[in-house]
Amino acid sequence: MAGLFESAGAGGAVLALDELEASILRSLEVQMLELIGPGPGGDGDGPGDPLAALFAEGPTRAPEDPALARLFPDAYGDPDGPADPQAREAAGEFRRYTELDLRARKREDALHVVRALDGLGGEGGLVTLDAEACLRWLGALNDLRLTLGVRLEVTEDDERGLYDLPDTDDRKPLVMAYLWLGALQESLLEAIAG
Repeated sequence: MAGLFESAGAGGAVLALDELEASILRSLEVQMLELIGPGPGGDGDGPGDPLAALFAEGPTRAPEDPALARLFPDAYGDPDGPADPQAREAAGEFRRYTELDLRARKREDALHVVRALDGLGGEGGLVTLDAEACLRWLGALNDLRLTLGVRLEVTEDDERGLYDLPDTDDRKPLVMAYLWLGALQESLLEAIAG
């Protein structure tokens, strides 16, 4: 089936994409890379000083962008509850030592998808993933879907209403991408379980 994953056995999967699907997915992943931003050193052109990267500390505050805050949530405290100074301090300390690694992993996952799609040569085709690549794709698809969900202000209660948006609604293209990413995620999980 075009556009959804199928099992390739041994925890792997195969995805048939037409040219438009590959282009959309690649564009979304490139935008994800831009949202996440470069790693320590800022230019992203090289590995930089590995020792400095090992001891680099991340931010202590949650990102202001709601999509980034969803991708990099606080580890402690109730996001919907009152601000607890102790929880906020613990979350800041946890973030300081974990966010850079989490950002790097999310960047690597998105880059893995982009490179696989670039391997199609700008056309549609078959993407074959081994078990490790499936996990990278699963992470990248999840990040995209979470980000679009925040941008669309999706809640569990109104997700069903996304299917009923009129074609004239400006959110319709993003909603279609959000729903497609959900179907991709579900089909990838089923293919992995195979």
